[in-house]
Amino acid sequence: MTATVDLYYTMRSPYCYLVTPQLARLKAAHDLHFNLKPVYPLAVSDPSFFERVNPLWPPYVAKDTQRIAKRLNIPFRWPRPDPIVQDMQTREVATEQPHIRRLTRLAQLAAERGLGMEYVTAVSALLYNPTVDGWNSGDHLANTLQRINLDLAELDNIIASEEARIEAAIAKNRADQLAAGHWGAPLFVANGECFFGQDRLDDLIWHLEQQS
Repeated sequence: MTATVDLYYTMRSPYCYLVTPQLARLKAAHDLHFNLKPVYPLAVSDPSFFERVNPLWPPYVAKDTQRIAKRLNIPFRWPRPDPIVQDMQTREVATEQPHIRRLTRLAQLAAERGLGMEYVTAVSALLYNPTVDGWNSGDHLANTLQRINLDLAELDNIIASEEARIEAAIAKNRADQLAAGHWGAPLFVANGECFFGQDRLDDLIWHLEQQS
């Protein structure tokens, strides 16, 4: 089949990271094009989320993602530093969010250059690499982007000069995501149908095969 799938992706979600290697295999096996539409995680798009969520949810996610990573044999450790500035004891989210805003703006620029999947594959692997402390320091990010033919200094300059335009594009991604019928990530949208979660790939492929 040949099909385009809109992919709503956040640079903090461990589930987004864990599904990324599978997307590369699906792309090759089924001739799929994943159209990256980066969005901010709920900590930014819905700051009250962590005030409402059941306190059992965060520790469950920590255990669940470790289990999935082991099953899939994917290197995994929560990023250091966390892309979201947050007090994990009180769950309070800081007003200023330099890491996630930079990562998401870079993702938007990569998507505009047709390198969205390359960006999330490379950068998410950097973030969750168990051997990397301080992914945001030194040359880690610059070297990662260089390997996919992106120049960090150039992109940072574009962000500085076009911040409003880039933020508007990310906001439109969020509006499109909600209009498609869901708020979470990873979210796959194809032919007007949305599929939420890294465990819905079989349903997505089934749906696409029905349409071909």
